[in-house]
Amino acid sequence: MKPSPDILVIDDEAVVLQGVARICGCEGLSVEVAASGRAGLERLAASSYRLIICDLMLGDLDGFEFLAEARRRGNHTPVIMTTGHSTLQNAVRSLQCGAIDTLPKPFTADELMAVVGRALAHAALGDCDARALGDAPAHVHCLGQVSWAATEPVGTVLIGMHPHFARALRGIRSIDLAPPGTELLQGASCASLTSADGLPHELMCPVSGKVIEPNAEAVAHPSRIEEDAYGSGWLYRILPDDLEYSLRFLTSRLERRDPQEFPVKGDQP
Repeated sequence: MKPSPDILVIDDEAVVLQGVARICGCEGLSVEVAASGRAGLERLAASSYRLIICDLMLGDLDGFEFLAEARRRGNHTPVIMTTGHSTLQNAVRSLQCGAIDTLPKPFTADELMAVVGRALAHAALGDCDARALGDAPAHVHCLGQVSWAATEPVGTVLIGMHPHFARALRGIRSIDLAPPGTELLQGASCASLTSADGLPHELMCPVSGKVIEPNAEAVAHPSRIEEDAYGSGWLYRILPDDLEYSLRFLTSRLERRDPQEFPVKGDQP
């Protein structure tokens, strides 16, 4: 029996399909492609995959519609959402709709393989491993399974990396944090990391606000981020900007919301 391919790539740009197939193929990953959302659903009905890479803006179905239909059919293959129309709102909404990660276009080979590697490592976590990492504490609000925010009694907010994201890196070599006074935006990158394999990664910020204090201990000892993600592994203490609005895009206890509930405020959250 022919083995199932590793990755399904859905995009209406031939150059993207060819490029992703070539880069992933060089890393020993088998790829099938589809030029539309409906063609992707047909592929999904005929084969199983370890990962799906889907463009947000397709000619027939958009990425959100594809993801919703795949889930309605009972398919829970991890999805990376790519887009050339990269807004912070689209990035946040992608995670809240169930995508495991996002990848803005254009992207480099290293950026592609960093996201693919994280997604495959995350998918490889068995149920027992996922339960061992634990759900977020009740007071913590999560942006998908990427980052988290926790309010403090004095009105400040702690920001950190979700333990699933940290585990998928398979070791953090280094992390760069912004200095005090930096304005962070929900959905934008708030930290640059290098994993143990040397690939670059960006961490999406869960809430907007001004940095009061980056966690110097986490920078000096990155292993704390994976070992104690919700404790000593926090990354920033910030003064939030419109926290009530930002929290509407986050979930606690990893619950999911109906995408139609998401508010719109200008071009970005």
